[in-house]
Amino acid sequence: MQTRDLDDGLTVSGQIGSDDMPALAARGVRHVICNRPDGEGPDQPAFAEIKRAAEAVGIEAHYLPVTAGNVRDEEAAEFGRLLAAVTGPVHAYCRTGMRSTTLWALSRNASGPGLAEIVRRAHEAGYDMSGVAARIAGTGVKDGGMVLAEYDVVVVGGGAGGIAVASSLLARDRNLSVAIVDPADIHYYQPGWTFVGAGIFKPAQTAKTMASLIPKGVDWVKAAVAAFDPGRHSVILEGCRILRYRRLVVAAGLKLNWDGVEGLTETLGRNGVTSNYRFDLAPYTWQLVRNLRGGRALFTQPPMPIKCAGAPQKAMYLSADHWRREKCLDSIEIEFYNAGAVLFGVQDYVPALMEYVEAYGAQLNFNQRLVRVDGDQRTAWFEHTDADDKVERVSRYFDLLHVVPPQTAPDFIRASPLADDNGWVDVDQTTLRHKRFENIWALGDVMNAPNAKTAAAARMQAPVVANNLLADMGRVRGVAHYNGYGSCPLTVERGKIVLAEFGYGGKLLPSMPRWLIDGTRPSRAAWFLKERMLPPIYWKAMLRGKEWLASPVIGED
Repeated sequence: MQTRDLDDGLTVSGQIGSDDMPALAARGVRHVICNRPDGEGPDQPAFAEIKRAAEAVGIEAHYLPVTAGNVRDEEAAEFGRLLAAVTGPVHAYCRTGMRSTTLWALSRNASGPGLAEIVRRAHEAGYDMSGVAARIAGTGVKDGGMVLAEYDVVVVGGGAGGIAVASSLLARDRNLSVAIVDPADIHYYQPGWTFVGAGIFKPAQTAKTMASLIPKGVDWVKAAVAAFDPGRHSVILEGCRILRYRRLVVAAGLKLNWDGVEGLTETLGRNGVTSNYRFDLAPYTWQLVRNLRGGRALFTQPPMPIKCAGAPQKAMYLSADHWRREKCLDSIEIEFYNAGAVLFGVQDYVPALMEYVEAYGAQLNFNQRLVRVDGDQRTAWFEHTDADDKVERVSRYFDLLHVVPPQTAPDFIRASPLADDNGWVDVDQTTLRHKRFENIWALGDVMNAPNAKTAAAARMQAPVVANNLLADMGRVRGVAHYNGYGSCPLTVERGKIVLAEFGYGGKLLPSMPRWLIDGTRPSRAAWFLKERMLPPIYWKAMLRGKEWLASPVIGED
């Protein structure tokens, strides 16, 4: 944790953790202010966790969440009132410290130092408030004072899809000017977290610095996006700064809505409640699985769409396999609660999965959505919807609860003109071009094409978007078509995987000959692919524009 001084008695920083509280208390901090909404990042502790740790060392915690890049005047005024009301040193934090600094700058302008002094102090702390200064002074985009740069292509999002598409673009045309916009310092290989939760991978194997992965020749704009102005071909960043683009690619991922389940954030990471969908919780999953010798284990799956629809049940299979190997499976009740109506959306893979469900003695419960958790009482509540749409609430005691949270498009996407009625970026499902804005494309989890939201899908989508964007610029010929390919390696036991590969409409799209890997049956070859081959393919091929088994199909239009 690196804190920065802004004002007398006020420091700011990026995301803090529970283990930072003793150091803050030792520095005399008496209040912490969280300006980051829960669920923004895969490595983000919930505010409830921070609050517990703060109170344990005598620090009072305050929650004033602000959407990334969209600080409103009323939120700044509330921040200022809070600073005026408390006694003693204050530490504010968000993802990078930018939002907290913006709140301070806007709130202090009315009653504190002059505008130039605000900009100077923020600059010394490492934050650029020139855009905020222009906002306060009344200048705007038309004056050009807030425009940072203009690029041939701006890519919003530095996850799997964003970096892959930037690399694919430059692999085709090194003369492009390209920027990736993302505030995160760490890039995660999220498909590996299921293995972390099973004790197969170490957490460090799934994380690299963002700086080490940004493609050579691409500018990294380390900032959050506030909004889009497609009419002016502009992306508006936090701090009221502007990027201009000739073409835009949106690869912003999705949001994990931990607050969508009552009581969940208050108990995550303790009381036997865990999730492989968060980097810092996957090791806790393994700790719980390893220590459980008897009792009841619940595994949940929320309504679709979600990232990697097979991951909720993969956690169940790997846990059950461990308990079987430890000869305590008969002492553990395993229950799977799925908000949907089927075990897996493509029927061809269900028979093999059901063999494992039966072998592990797991009880399947469909049309049951997790709605509330009381960790102290170790009780979970589900709403069951029957065939007549009658809803009944049921409760279950647990010793272990693995939760997959509801998932939505990021807030700044849902509030943008790029979104459809459900909040996802509205694209043509074959060309991945926006339906209304001709110089915008999208890929990965953030778009509304009806494909599985997996890293394998993004690997196929990146060259499609790269080709079609360059075709629109007249730099290549032919339009590429995406067939909906997605892959979900369903890990049914340690050493065997059902390799589900399919496209639109559930059509099977195997990438290997059947004699090598029959995707409808568990195989050791698929396990070898998942454990040994896919991580290096991800880091060294997909993110570097090498399109092995991912070359797009090119048509005339």
